[in-house]
Amino acid sequence: QGLSFLTTTAWDINTDPPTAGIWGMLYGSVVLAVVALVIAVPASLMMSIFMVFLAPRRLASMLTNLIDLMAAIPSVILGLWAFYVLNPTAEVWQQLLNQYLGWIPIFHNTSGNFLGTPFIAGFVLAIMMIPIVTSVTREVLSRTPPDLVNASEALGCSMWTMLRYVALPYGRGGIVGGIMLGLGRALGETIAVFFVLKIVFDTNWYNIIESGGGSVATLIVSRFGEISGPYELQLLLAAGFFLFIMTLIVNVFANLIVDRTGRLQK
Repeated sequence: QGLSFLTTTAWDINTDPPTAGIWGMLYGSVVLAVVALVIAVPASLMMSIFMVFLAPRRLASMLTNLIDLMAAIPSVILGLWAFYVLNPTAEVWQQLLNQYLGWIPIFHNTSGNFLGTPFIAGFVLAIMMIPIVTSVTREVLSRTPPDLVNASEALGCSMWTMLRYVALPYGRGGIVGGIMLGLGRALGETIAVFFVLKIVFDTNWYNIIESGGGSVATLIVSRFGEISGPYELQLLLAAGFFLFIMTLIVNVFANLIVDRTGRLQK
């Protein structure tokens, strides 16, 4: 296939010569990850701040156990829940987004079909990311030196000011590491996304509430049961290799960010 394997969106093995490319799937993986990050990061930060600084000790302990339990739910269970429970509700959400924010390109739907969209798939990925990011962020924020917190309160700082200038800067490296850990989960997720996303090999450039999309992981799981021969198996193995490379690049950048943040704190 050559470099066209990375720049082509079509997947047709029955032509002569066969045409196969994963550009649409690579782009879709990034889109789904960004949607999940936009939803999961604020929710995880707010939950972590509530559990560490605001919630009573008993309630914080209960929430911690609940978050850890959520992290243990298999992805196939979340996929089935999303297919049967989340889909109808998310369809209404997207109709409202299209109605009131349709002038923004990412929220404009022209087909009228709101099922199998990147928004729903990204929302499911966000639910899978929240326990991981919340657990790491809560642990990092709980290690903020009490002397710094007490000193900021003694100076008359509000809770927001203390968080902005003390707690969040102190745990910045660990928070970024937790976010990247959750991002790695989002990039490699298969079954949960496969249940709720309509696999389309074309590139959905900017619209997240338009039906159709995909990711490299869902491409592999959707085609693996219908492999037309050894050649397509090699193509799927190559797609998995490039997914591994993309995840490795994300982890390298995460390590660089964490190391740089740690040096700045010192």
